[in-house]
Amino acid sequence: MKSIYTDDYIQIISVLRTIRINKKITQVEMAKLLNVNQSFISKVENRERRLDVIELLSWIDTLGISILDVLPEKYLGGKK
Repeated sequence: MKSIYTDDYIQIISVLRTIRINKKITQVEMAKLLNVNQSFISKVENRERRLDVIELLSWIDTLGISILDVLPEKYLGGKK
């Protein structure tokens, strides 16, 4: 069975997780900030559930970062 997760998507989720951890925000705290269950955060970070674009924007806003901080280099045209 082919994975629904591209390398780019995996990289974006990995960056989001790393930023969350570096900001010392737990999954439980992140869930409260996003008004979701902790299991939702876990499932996204473990690639059991995929983020849609609106959810991605909510994560970025909650973490206080830019979309440019999470996009793979090839999409930035050397702007990172």
